[in-house]
Amino acid sequence: MKRRAKLTASLLALPFAAVALYFLVAWLMALFPANTERHDGSATIDAFIISNGAHVDLVFPVKSPAVDWTTIFPLRDFPAPPANPAYIAIGWGDREFYLNTETLGDITLSRALGALAGGHGTLVHVDYLPDLNFGTQLYRLPLSPAQYASLIAYVRQSLLVSPAGEGVAIAGRHYGPRDAFYEARGSYSLFNTCNTWVGTGLAQAGVKTSRWTPLASLVVWHLQEAPGS
Repeated sequence: MKRRAKLTASLLALPFAAVALYFLVAWLMALFPANTERHDGSATIDAFIISNGAHVDLVFPVKSPAVDWTTIFPLRDFPAPPANPAYIAIGWGDREFYLNTETLGDITLSRALGALAGGHGTLVHVDYLPDLNFGTQLYRLPLSPAQYASLIAYVRQSLLVSPAGEGVAIAGRHYGPRDAFYEARGSYSLFNTCNTWVGTGLAQAGVKTSRWTPLASLVVWHLQEAPGS
């Protein structure tokens, strides 16, 4: 009986040990970042990361010599975008979770576990912004032209696109008047989360970031919080 009780206790402890190991490895990765700081004056594009504590988005100027994002995410796909949007916020995530969790209060255990299990497909979420007053945490992401070009290519590669090179919008699905969802590539899982997508793009672009970023806090760990955020 004692042996059976010990075995049962060990089996019950396994999930908790696995969760603890997951978070331990994630945080240890932050101590060994991909890439190093740059201080050569090459950062000429003012980009940002926004975080609500659970999820992060990339934030870019809508128009620059490198790209006009309205050619990829046409304003007609949005119910009522800003007249002259200054910035665009771009994120990636599990299809079912994205479409059914407009706020943190909409998150349920079953939806979270369903997303981590994968298999639902993925979407890119886009929000056109009139300014940088988000009401959420904002982090500076200064980029060189080469780094920005890498992130532009990364976003494009994550999208399903039309023959015209535009994203394929999900008709009638929005959180509000200035956002839209687009069909995406890739598979969401416990090891490839919405935050991992951003972290992978940053690492590929040569930005200093944790080598694995399943958590929002790890994406911004090596970034500087923007004043006033």
